[in-house]
Amino acid sequence: MCRNIRPLHNFEPPATDDEVAAAALQFVRKVSGSTKPSLANQAAFDAAVAEITAATRRLVDSLVTSAPPKDREVEAEKARARAAVRYAR
Repeated sequence: MCRNIRPLHNFEPPATDDEVAAAALQFVRKVSGSTKPSLANQAAFDAAVAEITAATRRLVDSLVTSAPPKDREVEAEKARARAAVRYAR
């Protein structure tokens, strides 16, 4: 999985449309192997991003859990702590 795609489910506040679109864009970039498609492929690239954005939004909105929502700042701090250990010199 692409490291730039972040979990979007079970956060308070819920994932924004911009976060969902950014995850879809990262997914399409990873799958296509291209960060900037050629003009010939731009329409297909944009259509894929739109379809995956819609599918991701439906998925995130339909998931249910009994776990309490996670706090974005707490999760970001945990990620920073893991990175500090991983990249400690």
